[in-house]
Amino acid sequence: MNALTRWVPRLMIVAAVAHVAIALTDDAWPGILRDGFFRSVVDHGSADYDARHSAVWFLAGGLALFALGVLTQHVVRSTGRLPAQVGWLLLLLGVPLCLVSFPATGAWALLVLGVLALVAARRPAPVPA
Repeated sequence: MNALTRWVPRLMIVAAVAHVAIALTDDAWPGILRDGFFRSVVDHGSADYDARHSAVWFLAGGLALFALGVLTQHVVRSTGRLPAQVGWLLLLLGVPLCLVSFPATGAWALLVLGVLALVAARRPAPVPA
């Protein structure tokens, strides 16, 4: 297992933790808490609908990236290889997000992680002596 193969899942988890931390510090959460969570994001007429909607999706995206990072880390530890599918999935997430909302997005990080994952997946595993 090479260093890049070990570091890609770690970087995914770091990005996910940062994503969740930023999502949870959003100014929309006090309003969501005040309204009691249940159906507190679906009122299209509320003044802070966009902020609430973004905060929830930002949190969900971070949690999904965390799950993908943890699963990738498990696969790498079990097999010693990083599946190329991880890189393709990260690119499939990152490209549309960058096209729609660049430069006001951090989706470029998904592109970087996706390319790193594909490079790591192409590297052959070392042959035991």
